Order: sequence, then structure tokens, then C-alpha cells
Amino acid sequence: MDTAAASLFAPAAAAKPRHVLRPLHVPRGILPPRSHTRGPLAVRCAHSRAPPPPPPLPRADGPEAAAGSHPRLRLRRLAEEFRALPSDADRARRLLSLASALPRLPEPDRAPGNRVMGCVARVWLAARCGGGGRMRFAADSDSELSRGYCACLVAALDGATPEEVLAVDPADPGLAPLGAGMAAARSRASTWHNVLVAMQKRARAVIAAREGRHPGEPFPSLVIARDGAVRAHGSYAEAQAMFLSPDESKISDLVNILMEKKIGVVAHFYMDPEVQGMLTAAKKQWPHIHISDSLVMADSAVKMAEAGCDYITVLGVDFMSENVRAILDQAGFNKVGVYRMSSEQIGCSLADAASSSEYTDFLREASGSFPSLHVIYINTSLETKAHAHELVPTITCTSSNVVPTILQAFAQIPDLNVWYGPDSYMGANIADLFQRMATMSDEEIAKIHQDHNRKSISSLLPHLHYYQDGNCMVHDMFGHEVVEKIKEQYCDAFLTAHFEVPGEMFSLAMEAKPRGMGVVGSTQNILDFIKDHLKGALDRNVDEHLQFVLGTESGMITSIVAAVRELLDMYNSSQERANIEVEIVFPVSADAVSKTSINGSHHAGSSVAGLDNLTVVPGVSSGEGCSINGGCASCPYMKMNTLGSLLKICRQLPDKDNKLSLYQASRFNVKTPLGKSVAEVGCEPILHMRHFQATKRLSDKLVHQVVHGNGEIPS
Repeated sequence: MDTAAASLFAPAAAAKPRHVLRPLHVPRGILPPRSHTRGPLAVRCAHSRAPPPPPPLPRADGPEAAAGSHPRLRLRRLAEEFRALPSDADRARRLLSLASALPRLPEPDRAPGNRVMGCVARVWLAARCGGGGRMRFAADSDSELSRGYCACLVAALDGATPEEVLAVDPADPGLAPLGAGMAAARSRASTWHNVLVAMQKRARAVIAAREGRHPGEPFPSLVIARDGAVRAHGSYAEAQAMFLSPDESKISDLVNILMEKKIGVVAHFYMDPEVQGMLTAAKKQWPHIHISDSLVMADSAVKMAEAGCDYITVLGVDFMSENVRAILDQAGFNKVGVYRMSSEQIGCSLADAASSSEYTDFLREASGSFPSLHVIYINTSLETKAHAHELVPTITCTSSNVVPTILQAFAQIPDLNVWYGPDSYMGANIADLFQRMATMSDEEIAKIHQDHNRKSISSLLPHLHYYQDGNCMVHDMFGHEVVEKIKEQYCDAFLTAHFEVPGEMFSLAMEAKPRGMGVVGSTQNILDFIKDHLKGALDRNVDEHLQFVLGTESGMITSIVAAVRELLDMYNSSQERANIEVEIVFPVSADAVSKTSINGSHHAGSSVAGLDNLTVVPGVSSGEGCSINGGCASCPYMKMNTLGSLLKICRQLPDKDNKLSLYQASRFNVKTPLGKSVAEVGCEPILHMRHFQATKRLSDKLVHQVVHGNGEIPS
């Protein structure tokens, strides 16, 4: 998914210009006075053209502004003039001449608070509201190419009104980064976008102050310093940080019992921070502990069984323990016990949607459209997968492989209909992604999937269907309020979004992606994105503050902190250390804070119909959680997996008296409507996915099922 999305914004080839570069008026004070002293001689080929003189640029408060020229139009004309230059070398010279004309920022303005995030070089932006309510901008960089980009934006937007600054669309292809044909320029082309976004953030703040709107409290966040120390901002973040350094004696107790009884632990990223903190620390002493997304959990359990573990404890929701049980049985480890963490059902709003009668109706509609393939999200129960596969040939997918799976299916099977479910947000985001692809060139699409072009992408859109009444209650919380606050206060930060988030959050991250500031994908994609940007900062070894908005469940913070600390440790022994910090922002809605705690528990708030009388999601020990009306990402079902439950189960193993029968993962001995084993049929869509992951093609068996039918439809 991530590779596909990354290619969506490759700049289109510029049309051949029909005009030559025309000079523009330079207001007094833009260029430095001409020097009358002779400098060092420059050596060049006798047949080469002399570099053009420093170009005159219009300013927002210059004569052209009086003539009614909008800053957006000035930027567009400047971009056209760059494209009119005959070669990359000419564009580079023009960009460098712009850099030489840009005044240097005074040293006090080259402060950490003025740094622009996401640029390869160091870039600073100083902004204020000047006379007449107009924006005054100044910028600088330690790269001459980046200074050239800054010069273009400063010339166009310095002196503009805040509204005029906001009217410039960073994604407008007509305002594409200048000099994009050069490799050196491409590496710094994100500077243009990121400086513009930073300018717009300052303009929004000016408008808010003018209208008397208080910006409000920032989202809570955790900052990981270069020495690995963690600073928490806000009570929600403080509660997350409490368990990052667990008690050593408790770690030893857990490790000893796991080693003694040969117990493996597989846990999802979304565990409670107390549990994750303990498991992360214990893993250093007992290797058979694995924290990951749902796809890898079952694979890890098989490896633990192969290494001699007699029991596997699963910290997740019930469909995860079911999948672990089924995959272990498929691998021949029937005698390895699998235990979940509660005697009660550990549900999932998304899995529940897929087991509803409405979803069955969706599948029956699919079975009437021939040929059809059902692509089902892995976060569903084994029984749902089995029943679906008997209605419509089915393949499982994850948030990271759903796009290539669907593209390959359309490429491999003519006239195919694809039915995706049950996550409605992900379905809408997939459709949005393909609509973006339909506007790309054939060459750009071929980089995503070699068997597709504009015609094939456009033709598949009417044949893509998705279920429209299912979502994860966690990702559903990234609603309008949160998105608006991100736009106001965090638009210049790195934006991460799980593929399951609502369209507004998805669009924010997708818009940030082409300038290197966004990622949309799975939990693992998000973790890799953070690590990659930290590696880049460590390689540059300059002072840097990297701020990431975490657009998924807050339980990921433990894995993020562990990964960040590991990278920092790797670089600590080399060269003089720059001051590099990583900040993880939790986009928590204002109404996601519980003011009270009932008997010290995590449950709080008054009853709201429709969600098991829950108004604030049980979360951290401070009594804060997630309102069902928006904001943070803390799954109430995942929080049923407690450290106390894990220790209780481990101490009672082996379960000779059958006291843990309610904790055992379900082994499906029941039959499907067609009389087949639920476990066997339910595993088949997973095996189809594994075949695709290994070969990048649908299996011959699945293609045969789609083309020739998958058996009779049960009544």
C-alpha cells in the first residue's frame, strides 16, 4: 500500500513552453548593491552560456499587488518561467541566483522554534503580522538550492494577506517545485511545499488571533530525547509514560514463569501501555515474546511452537486468538495450548460488523455478480471468513497489502467485480486512492503496478464495491474536531494515519505524503515511517525536533519508544551527537477526558445508548480515555488484556483441573452451512493471502474458484 500511495504524486511532465522568459520588475531592496571590486575569476567552457543574472521577482506588497495580482498567480507564472528554461542546468543556475539575492536571516531568527520540519537541509522561517494585517515572511537555509525555493515563496507571499497565503494550494500541480528535473533539486523539492505549509500555519494563527479565537491546549505528547529520556506533556501522555520503565522485580517474576513453563506471548500493538512496557522489557530476557500487528501474530506463534514452547498466550481480541489456534493446527501443533486473557468475550466492532446479517446480504449481492472476488480484512473472525468463502471466493488482506491485492486481482481476472469489507473507511479510502491513480500518466501507474494504465484503472472503478456500514470504533474517533485542530496547529508536522481512519484524516496524511511528511498504511508502516525519518536525522547529525501526529491507537507508543531508543543507542557511539528529539503527538479530543474515576477503575462517564453504556473508552489509569464522540485512539476491547490476567493464566498452567477452559482460544469443530469444517474453510482465505504475499499473484486455485464458482450458495 505504502509504495502505491507514494507514487500517486509524482510530478507530471511539463508541457513544451510557447513563450520565452520575460523580465519581471524587482522592487527596490530585493537585490544587494552591485559590488565594484573584482572577485575570483570563474572558469567555464568557451561555448557555454553565461549564467543569467539574478532574476527580478515580484513581491506581494510591490507594484503588481496594486494591479490586483494574486500571490498564487505570481507563483504560477514563476513556475511557468522556470519550465520555459531550456535545461536543468539553466534552472539550477536560476535557482542559485535567487538564493544569492535572498537576505540572510539574523542569527536570533535561526532558532529551533523557526525550523521547518521535513526538509533535507536546515530551513528556518520567521513570520509576523505587519502593518495593515499583512504577513511578513523571511526565510533562510544552509543549502543554496533550498534558499532558492525559499526566495520564490518569500517574494510571492511576503506582504500578502493571511487569506491570500491560505488560498495557495500546496498540491496544485501548476505550482510544482521548481527545478524538479534535477536530481539535486528533487532531493530538496519538499522544501518548497514544507515552507509553504509552515507559512500557512502562521497565517491561520494570525486569523485566529484577529478573530479572538484562542488556539486551545495542544494535544498531549511524549518527547524522546537523545539520551532516551522521555518527557510527557499533558496528563494523557503522562499516563502513557508511566509504564515505559517497569519495575525490575516484576519483570523478573514474569520472565521466570515464562521460562519455567515454556510459555510464548504474542501481543498486538494496541495493548495497554502497562502490558506493553512489561513485555518489551521482558523480551530482552525471554525471546519468545512478540508485539506486532495482527498478521504477524500467528506466524510468530508458529515459530515459538517450533522453538519448543508448550503454550501460547494471546493478548488481543478474540479473532486474533482464533487465528493463532487455527494456524498452529494447520502447522501440526495441535497439542500447543492457546490462551486468551479473559473469560468473557473480547470483541471488536469491525469483526462484529462482518458477522451481521447486513454483511451477509452484501455477500449475497456479490454472489449474484459473476465473476466476483471478496477481499476481506484480516481483522474478522475465522467463522466469518469461512461463511463468506462459501458464498463468494474470498481472500484475506491487511491494511498494507489490500491495494496491491485488488490491483493484481483486476489484472489477473478479466471483467472482475471486487467486493471489499467490512471496514467502510478503508473501502472509501481505497476508492479514493484509485480515483487519484486514474488521473496519473501510464508511466506513473506502471510504477505502482506494471499491468495497469489509466484506461484499466478507470475501467475498474465501477467494478469496485465496498461495504458501507462497518468501522473500527477506535479509528472512527479521528473525526472533524481532531482534523481541524491538526490543520490549525500540526499541519507542518509529520502526519501518520492508519488506512482505517475516516476520509478527512486520510486526506490530510495523503496530502502530506508527496512532500515526505505523511504516511497511510498499517501499524507497521507507521512505525517504519517514524524510524526512517529518525535515521535520516541521525545521519545528518544536526539539531532536529521531529514531531509525529499518531493517527492510530495510542497503544503503539510503547513500540515506538522502544524503536526510537534502539536507534538512538546505535548512533550514540559515533561522532559528536547533535540534539535530536522525537515527539509523538496523541490527537485526543477535548471530550475524551474523564474527570472522575470510579473506584480507581478505568471506566467513567455517564451512559450512552448504543455502545454498551460507555461514553469514555476505558484507557489509562488517570481516568482519561477516548470519547465515543471523537478524539483519541484507545480500544476498550484491547484494554481487557491486563497484566494481571497474563500472570494468572501463566501461574495456573498446566491446566490439569480445566479451570482455564473459558480462557482457551476457540477451536472450531462446527460445520459451515455446506457441511465443511469452519477451521478448514476459514483458513483458506488466509492461505490465499499468503500465496499472494509470496508470489505477487493470486493462486491458481483462487482464480479457478472465481471463474468457475466456489460451490453452491447455502440457503
